[in-house]
Amino acid sequence: MSGAVSSALPSAGAPFSRANRAGGAKRVLPGFHITLGFSILYLSLIVLIPLSALVFRTFTLTWDQFWVAVTAPRVMASYRLTFGASLIAAVVNAVFGLLVAWVLVRYKFPGKRIVDALVDLPFALPTAVAGISLTALLAGNGWVGQLLEPHGIKLAFTPAGIVIALIFIGLPFVVRTVQPVLEDAEKELEEAATSLGATRLQTFTKVIFPSIAPALLTGFAMAFARAIGEYGSVIFIAGNMPMISEITPLIIIGKLEQYDYAGATAVALVMLVISFLLLLVINGLQAWQRRRAGA
Repeated sequence: MSGAVSSALPSAGAPFSRANRAGGAKRVLPGFHITLGFSILYLSLIVLIPLSALVFRTFTLTWDQFWVAVTAPRVMASYRLTFGASLIAAVVNAVFGLLVAWVLVRYKFPGKRIVDALVDLPFALPTAVAGISLTALLAGNGWVGQLLEPHGIKLAFTPAGIVIALIFIGLPFVVRTVQPVLEDAEKELEEAATSLGATRLQTFTKVIFPSIAPALLTGFAMAFARAIGEYGSVIFIAGNMPMISEITPLIIIGKLEQYDYAGATAVALVMLVISFLLLLVINGLQAWQRRRAGA
């Protein structure tokens, strides 16, 4: 009986093996053409059609009108503030987000789960609430502001306050991107480096950092992109002073309130193009880092 069963097993498994070799294994989702069609339809409705409407509305302007709208001194000042503050916030989040992820993965301490949950607070907290809370905290009569302003340090209603708000809303992107990579890192490689005489700094720079660098760049890109389009948490703490603390999203809102729809879409298009180019550069750096790590 056992011989009969064993002799039947190869014949039963043969069709499955031939199907695997032929690439005909069953898939959970429908075929390629159906899923591709649904994917393109979904992306068109959610992304491509709204962006195309933005471009087509901008084309109602002549080149001179477009150039005047996007290069006005007030708009240029908002570009410098928005992209500069977003870049600073993303760099700070890349450093301290890596530190927070490292502590959550590598150490055990009382209240660890609470700290881990607090990282996601900016995700759950409405941005307007975050802006009001930071303003109340950093204003001249706030808990922190009243201690700093006597020393000439003013955070609320200044570009510094904008950077702080962007750091607050961008930190989870870095932590949640780097954390799973650190959890999956092979500690045997670190032990091998230590046994070969490597210092802690050498182990981190030569063994750990190359493996987490793509994830760190991804978190940096996500935090940077999130900061560029942030409005709710910044609008309360910025002060919204033209040429000083006025962000580009506020310029767009102001043009919409004045029924200057073409001017608003022109400024939005410039932000879209710059953001896309910056993300393209960051993705290129990620691909280069992966190729380097693979080599």
